[in-house]
Amino acid sequence: MSELPNCPACGSTYTYEDGLNYVCPECGHEWSQQATAEVSETRVYKDANGNLLQDGDTVTVIKDLKVKGASAVIKVGTKVKNIRLVDADHDIDCKIPGIGAMQLKSEFVRKA
Repeated sequence: MSELPNCPACGSTYTYEDGLNYVCPECGHEWSQQATAEVSETRVYKDANGNLLQDGDTVTVIKDLKVKGASAVIKVGTKVKNIRLVDADHDIDCKIPGIGAMQLKSEFVRKA
């Protein structure tokens, strides 16, 4: 049996085929099989200035960022080396000197 895609609207795994469409029984969303085949899996990550970011780049923080759950602040101008791009709410996984492992949004950094 072939593997059916999850619902793009709610993420349900209980999708089924109906002719040339996929249907989600949980939320009622319908989408075509052709549209699923045309979706590109590559996501483009850009910094605050519109420059393309890649894994391993060095970036600079452009705004003071409060660290949630701590009294620390990431200051403007902090350089972050060897970033890793992830497909999540926060685009960048990195290690900041003096603070540790963090997740940053690409809109608050610029490529160095």
